[in-house]
Amino acid sequence: MTVLAVKDLSKSFGAVHAVHGVSFSLAAGELLAMIGPNGAGKSTCFNLLNGQLAPDAGAIELDGRSIAGLAPRDIWHLGVGRTFQITATFGSMSVRENVQVALLSHRRRLWSLLPLAARHGCAEADALLARVGMLEQAERPCALLAYGDLKRVELAVALASRPRLLLMDEPTAGMAPAERDALMRLTTALARDENVAVLFTEHDMDVVFTHADRVIVLAGGALIAEGTPQAVRADTRVREIYLGGADD
Repeated sequence: MTVLAVKDLSKSFGAVHAVHGVSFSLAAGELLAMIGPNGAGKSTCFNLLNGQLAPDAGAIELDGRSIAGLAPRDIWHLGVGRTFQITATFGSMSVRENVQVALLSHRRRLWSLLPLAARHGCAEADALLARVGMLEQAERPCALLAYGDLKRVELAVALASRPRLLLMDEPTAGMAPAERDALMRLTTALARDENVAVLFTEHDMDVVFTHADRVIVLAGGALIAEGTPQAVRADTRVREIYLGGADD
């Protein structure tokens, strides 16, 4: 089942065509990696999908419904979660409270945040934390966590909206190799078990070629290749532009 369908997506900033005519789709339970050199248009594409930017042209459909140009909060409520390259948690709040705030936001109850946060959704927050392996640290302030643990908390926050689509911007950036593999194995299990479509950007090609089901490659704002990790790795143009030329 197709969860995300993108067709002829374009965005320019003056004379710079950051994203130009990009089309791809993503199925439930699938992990799709978006790769490319710096300036390829990956961040712009993510921001278009997340509602932080409005496209100049093209279509973005979530489960057949157009979401192009909607505000980020509306896209969040429709079931699109996102994690960021630089973790975005509330450092002074506990791990559990960060997830509780996300649950309140998804239920549109932030107007009652202060009186309700301490007791709202504790069991559900703990279930999400258990899912990402962070329940034992539920009461610790996020400011005291190791970076890899912060990534797990951010994933639990993203899952609070029960997403159909999860956007992960360089999920393993700043992590040790063992942490990278553990996080991506967790993400794969979430995608398979809960039928979540996952789109992620990543500069670590070991992560991409080990964990992605398919790969799309951007360069100069355009889609230049799409296919299995093996096919993309062997693509001559991709190797010349991004993977370093001829043989590894």
